[in-house]
Amino acid sequence: MIPTTAFYQALLGGVLFCTVLGIAGGLLTKLSPWYYALRQPSWKPPDWAFGPVWTSIFICLSFAIAYAWDAGNSAQRAYIVGAIVANGVLNATWSAIFFTFQKPTLALLELLIFWFSILVLIYVLGSVSRISLYLLLPYITWVTIAGVLNYKIVRLNP
Repeated sequence: MIPTTAFYQALLGGVLFCTVLGIAGGLLTKLSPWYYALRQPSWKPPDWAFGPVWTSIFICLSFAIAYAWDAGNSAQRAYIVGAIVANGVLNATWSAIFFTFQKPTLALLELLIFWFSILVLIYVLGSVSRISLYLLLPYITWVTIAGVLNYKIVRLNP
């Protein structure tokens, strides 16, 4: 399949969306003394790993958006936009709750909603493009790991 102009326009839109989301997440992620004082599980990835992992996920998400947009009709595209925007809001909200407001328990509850929004994203984009479905698997895998990490932090810091 040769990507069309709609694909490239959607890829640009996806890259712009993910760039804004990445910047927002970065600004909301404050590695403060509070964060460093938290007891964390021994298996927690090093702090430096989170940037490259999220960059990879956002690259996959950008392509998932482009493939689904290119394959979708106008009704499907409305669902695609809704699922992406809702997921982006929930993604940034988790960072704000955990790092800015320093509320790991509330962040864990929000993460459950965020995680389900990724399932919705997989369903909506994946029902239009099988490639999009596969491109979103690293996203849900990483957020699952982050959820377990968030849970362990809550348990270790009553």
